[in-house]
Formats: sequence, structure tokens, C-alpha cells
Amino acid sequence: MTETRTLSLAEIEDLSFRALVAAGTSEENARPLAVATAATEADGVASHGLAYIPIYCEHVQCGKVDGQAKPALETPRPGVVRVDAATGFAHSAIDLGFDTLIPAAREQGIAALAITNSYNCGVLGYHTYRLAQAGLVGLGFTNAPASIAPSGGSKPVIGTNPFSIAAPGADGQPALLIDQSASTIAKSEVMKHAREGKAIPVGWALDSDGNPTTDPNVGLKGSMAPSGGYKGVGVALLTEIMAAALTGATLGLHASPFSGTVGGPPKTGQFFIAIDPASTSNGLFSTGMADLVEAIRVQEGAHLPGDGRLSKRLKAHQEGVAVNSATLAKIEGILANANQA
Repeated sequence: MTETRTLSLAEIEDLSFRALVAAGTSEENARPLAVATAATEADGVASHGLAYIPIYCEHVQCGKVDGQAKPALETPRPGVVRVDAATGFAHSAIDLGFDTLIPAAREQGIAALAITNSYNCGVLGYHTYRLAQAGLVGLGFTNAPASIAPSGGSKPVIGTNPFSIAAPGADGQPALLIDQSASTIAKSEVMKHAREGKAIPVGWALDSDGNPTTDPNVGLKGSMAPSGGYKGVGVALLTEIMAAALTGATLGLHASPFSGTVGGPPKTGQFFIAIDPASTSNGLFSTGMADLVEAIRVQEGAHLPGDGRLSKRLKAHQEGVAVNSATLAKIEGILANANQA
């Protein structure tokens, strides 16, 4: 049985922040990533939470990500915001971009944010969630290093490439939040199983010959299984266009891995579209969303995308989060080494 310790969200944020700074990240870059890490743990997405902090620290120290980067913003056209992440953390670049994107969308009805030369943005739905909290419909796309082979092929050319959409609700929480990768499961989940020495279910990954495997290490050397077969490949290609081609970022085909220390900065991208529903729906957006949500909620056993994360989030704010003790030991080791240096 895996040993755990219960931490409050404030403790998770503080631990993440201190570890990132100890590894050489500026406080300005560490804070938004630490806040996102706590929110991710609250949502129950442990594979993208504290488990990633040792990886982030390692990547700062080896130069895969520039912990001291200063993202640069420009507005080349009305309604278009562009941020060069300068090979730094995506979270700082996204924060900078949202500061301009949100008011632009409110003023014009719609606006887009393109981020280039970036890095792993963690849970994409965390970012679209924030757009929904601002009263906007938020769409997000992020590409990743190649791990999915095309239909009929065996060599990965596109990443797991998540997309997300969040629609605002009346209570400050999204009425609906979809956050899904183009693969059957996020690659980070396979990596987590590999670290823990656990087999993966059939259907998560394929070996180098395109055959199903339950060995996470074999799957990581092969390819991730696309969700829905060729339709999942189509979603991955859509995201690649939005997050890489449209932003001028590195294609997943050429990006260095988000794991390990080889290859330098991945320089991947993110793309967000923010829409003010008041400008497009003639005042009927809330009614339409309420009808749609109700049609699902009245069905016994049915649930909306995002419901699971919401219930865990509310519980976490009251009770804290059970965190893997081995993960905490790694992070505490980073802090101890920094204090001895």
C-alpha cells in the first residue's frame, strides 16, 4: 500500500514554491507554477501535481527550461495577443497573456492568445477554468513531444495534445469543463505507472510494432494509443495546428521530451481563445447552458465532464490532499541539498 501524508493546499503551494526557487527558478516564475500545482492536487490529478516538481527542478538545473526567463508580450493585431515564453515555464507566459487576453475578449467579444517557445503547461483545464471564472468561454490547446503514431503507422509524429473548453456558470464555477488528451490516457499517467512499477491497462499504449502492451516502459518506447482510433489522431492533428503551427512553436515531431534531461528546451506552444458569450448569444447563453446541463443531470448515473474534479476540489479545500510520501521525500531532498550548498 502506498504511504501518504495529508497536506493542506497552502502547504502544497509553499513546498512547490520553495523547491522551485531552490532549484534556480525566479520567484516570479515559481509562484504561478506553485499555485497551479496546488490546484492540480486539489482536483485529484496527482500525475500533474507534486509528482512533477522534482522533474521541473531537474529541468531547470539541466537547462531544459529557463527558470529565470522573462516572457515577452506583444499585440500584433486587435484581438490577438502573442507571448514568447523564452524557453521558460508556460505558467508565467500564460499569466502574462491572460492579463491582456481577458480584457480584450470582454471589449471585442473574442480574442486569441498564442504562446511560443514554451514548456509543459500542466493541466490545460486549469487555465481554461480561469477563463470561465472571468465569465468567458475558454478554449485551450497545447502540443507535446511526439508520442502518437498516425493511423496505419508505427512512428510517433504528434503528441498526446490535449484540448480543453470551459463554459462559465452562475456560481463562479464552470458550468461545464472538458479537458482531454488525444490519447486514451495522458502520457504522464503511463510515466507515473512506470515510476511506481505498476502495469498499465490494455488500451493505454502500444509497443514499437503497434501492438497493445501492459508494460509502461515498453509503451513509453512505443506510442500512446489514440482515443477512438483515427478520430483521436484527428484531434491530435487539430491541436498541433492550433498550438504549434499557429503559434510558430516547435512541432511535437521535433520537440525534445518533457521527461529526462536530453534535448534542450522543447519550445512547444499553447493557444487560447476567449469568447464573451454576451456578444454572441443575444443573451441566451446562460439559458442554453442550463438546459444542456440539466438534460444530463436528470439522468440517473450520468455526470458532466469536470464534475469529478469539482467534487475533489471542494473536499480538498476542507480536508487537504493525501500526497505520496515518496514524492514528498524527493522534494524535501531537493530543499535539503539546496540548504547544504
